[in-house]
Amino acid sequence: MIPQEMLHQKPIDLRHKCLFYIGHIPTFLDMLMSKALDEPNTEPKNFTLIFERGIDPHVDDPEHCHRHSEVPEKDEDWPTLSDVLGFRDRVRSRLLKLYEDFQSGTRTLNRHVARMLAMTHEHEGWHVETLLYMLIQRAGTGTLPPPGFTVPPWEALAEQWNATIRPPSTPTAMLGPATVILGHQDCEGDDLQRDITEIIDSHEFGWDNESPPRAVEVKQVKMEWRPITNAEFLVFYQDHKEVSLPPSWVENEEGMEVRTLYGPVPMAIAQHWPVLTSYDSLLTYAKSKGGRLPTEPELRLFFDTYEVGHNGGANVGFRNWHPVPATTGLGEFGGRGSNGGVWEWTSTLLSDHEGLYPTEHFPGYSTDFFDGKHHVALGGSYATIPRQAGRRTVRNFYQHNYPYPWVGARVVYDL
Repeated sequence: MIPQEMLHQKPIDLRHKCLFYIGHIPTFLDMLMSKALDEPNTEPKNFTLIFERGIDPHVDDPEHCHRHSEVPEKDEDWPTLSDVLGFRDRVRSRLLKLYEDFQSGTRTLNRHVARMLAMTHEHEGWHVETLLYMLIQRAGTGTLPPPGFTVPPWEALAEQWNATIRPPSTPTAMLGPATVILGHQDCEGDDLQRDITEIIDSHEFGWDNESPPRAVEVKQVKMEWRPITNAEFLVFYQDHKEVSLPPSWVENEEGMEVRTLYGPVPMAIAQHWPVLTSYDSLLTYAKSKGGRLPTEPELRLFFDTYEVGHNGGANVGFRNWHPVPATTGLGEFGGRGSNGGVWEWTSTLLSDHEGLYPTEHFPGYSTDFFDGKHHVALGGSYATIPRQAGRRTVRNFYQHNYPYPWVGARVVYDL
């Protein structure tokens, strides 16, 4: 999907160029394997200096950024694509050899190493999605469509959606009062304890900000059954030009279009999809409706009650290469359905909580972003791997004014 001429381009200024992510995924895997196994890094070892960690600078002050790799300034000083792919293949061979050693009994798997394997697997999932939401900004003007997949029959799909999508049976869902358990028991600090380290198969691994479990009270609220749609936000946007144009849209002489990985499509085709834009813009919309955006416990309660998940047909794990209309809120299914294949913003800031044990495999994964700017997002997009979209404790996070990820939102109303 990345033509040669785009390797050194940055579809989003606040992220690295495309080539970085091709090198970052295997470098991260190699570094964490070396650290967990106490082994040297795969050659060339200087890749750790270039590809160790990406960037997430402050949107309103790009000079302010967490610790990250120092990448070459000139295109010619970067490794070639051939060198990066050769490195990737050697790292993958190293990983496969590790699995072979576990299977043969040459090595013994413990929870410390198992966590590393789980983290590196999910890390690749995170960054495939990052790279895709970057590439979609150039779809139709550089990015190539997903190889091996037929372009969706947009007109036929729109006709089908217009004919079959029904509004919710009731205006809103009533939630609470309830006690919601956030998180699970998964402390990395326990991994090498004698009575724990061999318990692997029955254990659910996660990231540091998912543990430990904690009970939170949710008061009674009303919540929209479905995320805000492109059509709904378009009406709002036309009357509130102080709100930024969502980067998931393209405005041209033909009117408003919505970006897909196959190129932009007319708003009429994507009108029922959830709109993807910043927390700030969607909060402004919610306030105009007399509501707000949900807290993490409130949205978690909604998902626990009504979200069908991947096994129930939700649009995650590349079931489609685009969003689809949400389906929750129909009485005959008890309100259960899916949100169309997007993450959803919450008003909850990513921050420390009692019992959090910061990861030592990947220092700073969460703690570097306890900055009052990053909000928790829940759910999963159409490109989120089922392992992540299906684990209820997973917490994504983005800056409140960063509009590029595949994140929507729904409105909640206080009673």
